[in-house]
Amino acid sequence: MAMDFGGLVAEHQAVRSTCGMFDRSAMGVLRLQGSGAKDALQGLVPSDLFRIGPGEACATVLLNAAGGIRNGLIVCDRGWQAHAQGHELLLLIDAPGTTASAAWLRSQLHPQGIQVSDAKGDGVLLALQGPGAQGQLEALSGVDLGGLPHLGHRALELPGIGTTLAARTGDTGEDGFELLLSRDAGRAVWERLLAAGVVPCGLAARDSLRLEAGRPLNGRDIDATTTPLEAGLGCLVHLEMPKPFIGRQALERQGSEGVRRQLVGLRLQGPAIPRDGDPVLNRGVTAGHDPIGAVTSGGWSPCLEAGIALAYVPAAAARVGTELAVQIRGRCEPAVVVRLPFYRP
Repeated sequence: MAMDFGGLVAEHQAVRSTCGMFDRSAMGVLRLQGSGAKDALQGLVPSDLFRIGPGEACATVLLNAAGGIRNGLIVCDRGWQAHAQGHELLLLIDAPGTTASAAWLRSQLHPQGIQVSDAKGDGVLLALQGPGAQGQLEALSGVDLGGLPHLGHRALELPGIGTTLAARTGDTGEDGFELLLSRDAGRAVWERLLAAGVVPCGLAARDSLRLEAGRPLNGRDIDATTTPLEAGLGCLVHLEMPKPFIGRQALERQGSEGVRRQLVGLRLQGPAIPRDGDPVLNRGVTAGHDPIGAVTSGGWSPCLEAGIALAYVPAAAARVGTELAVQIRGRCEPAVVVRLPFYRP
């Protein structure tokens, strides 16, 4: 995956205005099969998987016993599958950490009689993102996708190419689809979309887009030491669900006691650009003083034309409107806590 194909800003704006495509093949894709597949997976995630049915999906996280986040994933419910003689789930696992997460899932699910297999193999996962994504995929498939909801998924036959599983997901904040394809089919789709004027996008644009969308990145903004409640992912935690899952006790305790730190969005008040690791301080404190937090993801927002960042700060400093500062190259640059996402289409 290239860092960029034609420049970060051009690729970023293409996704915001028309359509861009990404190679997401670094993500893992696992297939779970068995009559108790959903029950077995339920014990590993804090989200109620029984809120979704066949053709639907949900975002969730894998947790450790302390409530820390092992990895993020999307669970696609494929329903009862005759060829599998049981229920089938498809898991899209965030990169990095796909190999370790897949191995851990196998270690937890195999003893419960659940078949776990690699659904991607040497295939590819392409993401088509932007307000024009639906039209581009409809042109490829000849199928009206207006009725496919966000987080819905379905099999599509692409004439002259082959079959794909299309999931209406993505982390850019725009409408979009992720397509699971064989290697040859993936190459054919990429070439057809290029010919149709879809802009190829690299890792740099993906990072700037997901940052504007306020989406935490595994390994940078979330990891085994951060809980969903600290990371602003409380919507994924369904403690009202009367079922045990790994990390439940830790999250119940944190929910009753309150979090000590929170992931917040910061918007710089001047032209400075925050970077990962930059210290966050109280407004008015001079450089070199003990920070109250640190930037986990920072950069320039092409849409807002401002420096933006995600950072963990004490809960008392996490209220929207709180004035803070980011220490950038020895200077304290004023910043303010803002509501996420930074950018709304």
